Amino acid sequence: MTEKPFQTSSGDLLADRRADYAEMLFGSGDHAAAAELMLGALELAPGWAMGWFRLGEFHEAAGALDQAAEAWRMALKLEPADRPGAALKLALIGAAPAADAPPSAFVEALFDQYAEKFDDALVRALEYRVPDLLAEAIRSYGRERFGLAIDLGCGTGLMGERLRPVAEILEGHDISAEMLKKARGKGVYDRLVKSDLQTIQLAPTGADLVTAADVFMYIGALDGIVAKVASALRRGGLFAFSVERHAGPEDFVLLPSRRYAHSETYVREVLARYGMSALSLEMHIIRQDRREPVEGLIVVAECPLAIDGT
Repeated sequence: MTEKPFQTSSGDLLADRRADYAEMLFGSGDHAAAAELMLGALELAPGWAMGWFRLGEFHEAAGALDQAAEAWRMALKLEPADRPGAALKLALIGAAPAADAPPSAFVEALFDQYAEKFDDALVRALEYRVPDLLAEAIRSYGRERFGLAIDLGCGTGLMGERLRPVAEILEGHDISAEMLKKARGKGVYDRLVKSDLQTIQLAPTGADLVTAADVFMYIGALDGIVAKVASALRRGGLFAFSVERHAGPEDFVLLPSRRYAHSETYVREVLARYGMSALSLEMHIIRQDRREPVEGLIVVAECPLAIDGT
């Protein structure tokens, strides 16, 4: 999925017209001229946070990183919740410390925007394979039925469609109301909950399976969510998830796509820290991005049985 900021009007017709021309110039490759024209639009609508964000992107493309940083800081000042994701852009150019997680408002806005075309964009255009890969990995352990399965970041229900035949009760969580609406229309979940995975609360020791398909790319540091999953799983329960693969020495890194990639060593260490062991951890091509294959890790972990077998 190619990420573009959600579009919104400045509230000023002339400013919007200038911004449209700026977008045309940007699309033609004249990045500096696009930035100049967008700045003119912002003189008419100085409170337009998305306009400042786009100005930053125009400056970035023109190689003017100091001006890009100024524009993104203005966008943050105007909209501290940061739906456009300006803080991530600042981190990527070294103008701010890298955060352990993206702004929740950015993730929510991004997926609300893409809900309508999400399935088609991922499965057909980007050859998205994570739900099938996770389902196959889960099946390889011979578990035919799960009492309660929880699908974290369920989106439109692509993973839920694979889980429905093996789950007595299937619960889905997602931050995007629009994604949940699409999932509800498929009729595969028994319960759907609007949840931010950075603050989610899960009932203790109730789940037999927890999945997170292409979700942790939008979290970064995994300690918080892995701790909650470990508490939610019954003994012997499975945790199946994917991450984009990072081959460097860092635990995880923020990519230019504004997604996070995680190292195999870090994934194993976090699982062990919360009492889980990786049953399998395999590298796969999980999708295409700008016609380039994206490497990911498909992981199945287990919440071990206690010594007495309980």
